[in-house]
Amino acid sequence: MRIVLGVTGCIAAYKSAIVLRLLQESGADIFPVMTRSARHFLGELTLEKLSGHKVAVELFSNQGSDIEHIRLARNSDLLLVAPATANVIAKFAHGIADDFLTTLYVSTTTPVVVAPAMNVEMWRHAATQENLRLLAERGVGIVEPESGYLACGEVGEGRLAEPEEIVAEVLDHLQVSGQLRGSRVLVTAGPTVEDIDPVRFLSNRSTGRMGYAIAEEARRRGAGVTLVSGPTHLTPPFGCELVEVRSAGEMDQAVQDRFEKADITVMAAAVADFSPVRRYDQKMKKSNAPKALQLQRTVDILNRLSTRKRDSQVLIGFAAETKQLEQAGREKLHRKKLDLIFVNDVSREDRGFGSSQNQVLCLDRLGGQAESDLLPKNEIARFVWDKVGEFQTSRATPGAAAPLRN
Repeated sequence: MRIVLGVTGCIAAYKSAIVLRLLQESGADIFPVMTRSARHFLGELTLEKLSGHKVAVELFSNQGSDIEHIRLARNSDLLLVAPATANVIAKFAHGIADDFLTTLYVSTTTPVVVAPAMNVEMWRHAATQENLRLLAERGVGIVEPESGYLACGEVGEGRLAEPEEIVAEVLDHLQVSGQLRGSRVLVTAGPTVEDIDPVRFLSNRSTGRMGYAIAEEARRRGAGVTLVSGPTHLTPPFGCELVEVRSAGEMDQAVQDRFEKADITVMAAAVADFSPVRRYDQKMKKSNAPKALQLQRTVDILNRLSTRKRDSQVLIGFAAETKQLEQAGREKLHRKKLDLIFVNDVSREDRGFGSSQNQVLCLDRLGGQAESDLLPKNEIARFVWDKVGEFQTSRATPGAAAPLRN
């Protein structure tokens, strides 16, 4: 277990030495990185002697032929920053890479955990909270600071969490991160767009956030991820292969081409059910536009996949419903021969389409059932992969599988 420990310029930097020792007691090999400011609070020699590794500080130091931050990023299992100042959190959130630690962060594809420490007003500032929200949405673990007496003499939130709590969060992230290691995951996300003419189209309210969060969480857990996405305004998850499509037909082709190599396929996209029979090359004028638009059904991608699915593969669907969620979900689960289905209520404004939150009902073909709380979509993604893991464990148990009901 190889962990990079980043230390930033904060009075709590001395606690990083305790964190280092506790991680070593858990069997980790620690590679320390310090910012220039951190050296005002803790000597490099301390971390060097404790870790047995040279402390990385300068981006352009001559440490051999390898590019050092790339080498560390590729050869570590997790990046921990403790303490993490408001400054480094802001840089992480906005991709600013102007020293060794921040350049290392934007180079890494392994799990990241940050333990903030700062003045209470800095912690409460809207910019800091927004930066933390952005990091959390990208899967970064946040060990929230404690409330208490601060170095500035004030009392409030901002004191670095206890070393034992930080280490527990790191170990939890490492345990989760290995669940999908070596697996190939295929995820669909976003809406599809069915063009009528160069101006008009048929689509739906999907933003793609749920599918993108599922892809990001799968990558965080060690999977190789391909994300097939309809049109969205989202930033592609780092480390995932992105395949951009527009129509249901294009999404079907992209998925069919890649399904054979996928161990797990998650169909989270909101595929349009209908497309125009005719697409006009020129904009239709009101004066000569048809009074009725003739539609045809789009291809049923899930049905096509179910006919190709091998026993070793896991096929997962999503269902957007407005009533009788369990009944509708079970019917779709068995009709499309899925392993799991996640049903969400899209009739409510505080969840589902267009919202940063969701609540899902999980049903699996072995008879399992569980419902999440109303949570941010990145946390729903964790719920999804936790349930996939439980299903795989149950399926591997002799006699656990239940026959599909027609």
